[in-house]
Amino acid sequence: MVEVRYIGHSAVLLTDGKTRIVIDPFLTGNPKAALRVDEVRADLILVTHAHGDHFGDAVALSKKGGVVVSTFEIATYAEKHGARSLPMNIGGRHRFEGGWLQWMPAWHSSSFPDGTYGGMPMGVVVELGGKRIYHAGDTALFSDMRLIGELGLDLALLPIGDHFTMGPQDALKALELLRPKRVVPIHYGTFPPIEQDGAAFAREAQKMGVEGMALAPGETLRLD
Repeated sequence: MVEVRYIGHSAVLLTDGKTRIVIDPFLTGNPKAALRVDEVRADLILVTHAHGDHFGDAVALSKKGGVVVSTFEIATYAEKHGARSLPMNIGGRHRFEGGWLQWMPAWHSSSFPDGTYGGMPMGVVVELGGKRIYHAGDTALFSDMRLIGELGLDLALLPIGDHFTMGPQDALKALELLRPKRVVPIHYGTFPPIEQDGAAFAREAQKMGVEGMALAPGETLRLD
């Protein structure tokens, strides 16, 4: 069994009861965040790209014992700021107790708020507790999502905010390529430019045969 807790925006906490993984830990400054930094502990801190609303509190969480796993550029930047890090890149796979993770392409940009280049943006597939979860990061729709779907996905976490990423219609097209069992919309509703109706997206996903769930920040989905 794997618990998937939606923290808010694109931040998600995964655990199988042993290993704890947080993805894109934007907590401080996130008006929708359900958890504070002092309430989160993670063994692995995955960062899809360097923008502040994704890199977020990665360094602070690492100082509590976690390892920042990301592109060479992001990992190096985090380490210079006091984090423990594991540099990787697109296509690379890392095995850990209870599973593995593999970085996937994403179509976006990636730089830190101070202008430092963050390498290529990425999505990630995590296998944990026998379940495969795809977090798309910030991305546009792209046809190679079909290849990601061939891994056999139990859950897809897809941005639907539009403006900076794909919107709901493109995210529904992504479902055709990914063919996951379930989908949870992310990266919407945090700020005015990305206001969307997550429940409406989930209903449309249901019509396609994909179990759609629009989680409120703080809610948990269990994958049995």
